Amino acid sequence: MKAMILAAGVGSRLDPLTRTVPKPMVPVVNRPVLEHLVDLLVRHGCSRVVMNTHYLAERIEEHFGNGEAFGTEVIYSREERLLGTAGGVKRVAEHFDDTFVVIGGDDLTDVNLSEMIDFHRERKALVTIGLSVVDDPSQFGVVLLGENGAVRRFVEKPGRGEVFSNRVNAQVYILEPEVLKMIPDGVPYDFGKQLFPRLLREGYPFYGYEMHSYWCDIGSLTQYRRANLDALNGVAPVNFTVPEVERGLWVGDGVRIAPSAEIGRPVVLGDGCIIESGARVMENSILGAGVVVEEGAIVRHSILWEGAEIQHGTILERCVVGRHCRVKSNAAIFDGIVVDPGRSEAPSLGR
Repeated sequence: MKAMILAAGVGSRLDPLTRTVPKPMVPVVNRPVLEHLVDLLVRHGCSRVVMNTHYLAERIEEHFGNGEAFGTEVIYSREERLLGTAGGVKRVAEHFDDTFVVIGGDDLTDVNLSEMIDFHRERKALVTIGLSVVDDPSQFGVVLLGENGAVRRFVEKPGRGEVFSNRVNAQVYILEPEVLKMIPDGVPYDFGKQLFPRLLREGYPFYGYEMHSYWCDIGSLTQYRRANLDALNGVAPVNFTVPEVERGLWVGDGVRIAPSAEIGRPVVLGDGCIIESGARVMENSILGAGVVVEEGAIVRHSILWEGAEIQHGTILERCVVGRHCRVKSNAAIFDGIVVDPGRSEAPSLGR
C-alpha cells in the first residue's frame, strides 16, 4: 500500500507557534504530528509515503530523510506554488498505480486503514472518505449518507443555518488511481470544493466510511491542546517518546527532579528536563526535551516545547510555550497565552 500525506499547509491559525515550525511538525506528546501519521501508515503496511511540502519544507524533509528510520520510503513533492489538496496529489500521480491512501498532515487519528480499504473495495468505490462526528460541522465538509454508505450530499464548510448533518470529512481518503484523471494538471484544485461535488454530479461510486476511532484536527490552538491532552490521558492512542515509569508519569533519560519538587499526574518529562527545588509540574503537563522549570515555578495544564525555560516563581496554567523560549521570573500567564518560539523572553502577564 502507498499513501500521501498532505503536509504543505502554512498553519496560520496556530501562529505564532508555526512561525518557525510547519503545522504538521508541531509536537503532540513531544512527537511531530507527522510522525504519528507515519506510524499509523506503517502499521497498516504502507511501503511508500509521499509528502507534499511548501512552508518551511526543509524542516519536514530534514526530519524524515528517506524514511528508512521510520520504517518506510518517504518521497517529497515540494510545491513552490500551492496546488490545493487534490492538485498536490495529481502532481505525484506517477507514484500511485493501485488503491492508495491520502491523509491530512494536521490530523491525529488511529483510524483502521485496513478495514477502511476493505470497505472501499467491497463497494467498488472510486473514492471513499473517512467520516467523523463533531459538535460544530460548519468548519468542515459536511456529508449525508445513503444506502450502504454511499455519499448523497457533500457541502464544504456550510453556514451554520445550512448544516444538515454532524458527519464531517475527516480528511482520510481511499482513492483509485483512475480518479486522478479528473484533476487538472498544474493548477490549484481541491477535494472538498471541486472534486467531491463533481463525483456527486456525475454519479461516480463515492462512499463514506464512518470512523469509529479517534480523530482530531489540530489546526487551531484549542484543538492542538485537546489533541495533546487526549494523548496524555489515553483517549488518543499514540506512541510516546519516553517510557511510562509510573502510572501516568512518563520520564526520559537524564531528567533531574529536586527532592522538594512536586510532579503531578499525568505528566510527560522529556529527555534532560530539570525540575528545581520547590517547583511544581502538575496535572496534564507535557515538557519537551531540555525544559527547565526553576525554583518555585508552577506549571499546570500546559505544553512546553523543547528547550523552554520557566524562571523562578512563575506560574503557567493552560499555556503553550514555544521552543527555546524563556519566560521571565515571577510572571503569571493563564488561559492559553502563547509565547513566540525563539524569543529570549516572554512578557510578564497577570490575571
